[in-house]
Amino acid sequence: MSKQIRYSGEPLGKLEVLDDFLPSPKSLALKEENVKVTIVLSKESIDFFKAEASKHHIKYQRMIRQLLDIYVSKQKNL
Repeated sequence: MSKQIRYSGEPLGKLEVLDDFLPSPKSLALKEENVKVTIVLSKESIDFFKAEASKHHIKYQRMIRQLLDIYVSKQKNL
């Protein structure tokens, strides 16, 4: 690093300490068991998911999988 940071000693204003909200590395390392399936979906549905996934910079298959996972989770809690 060629540039050094110079601190002025000025007050930073009102600061607030936040609780740790990030998941632990252990919980991130767990991998869900996935099963590969073949499914035929309408062109309209695929076009929708591809467009939305593109906006959010994710793969459309991941978006569909997350939608199904959320649906299953909600149904299990009924």
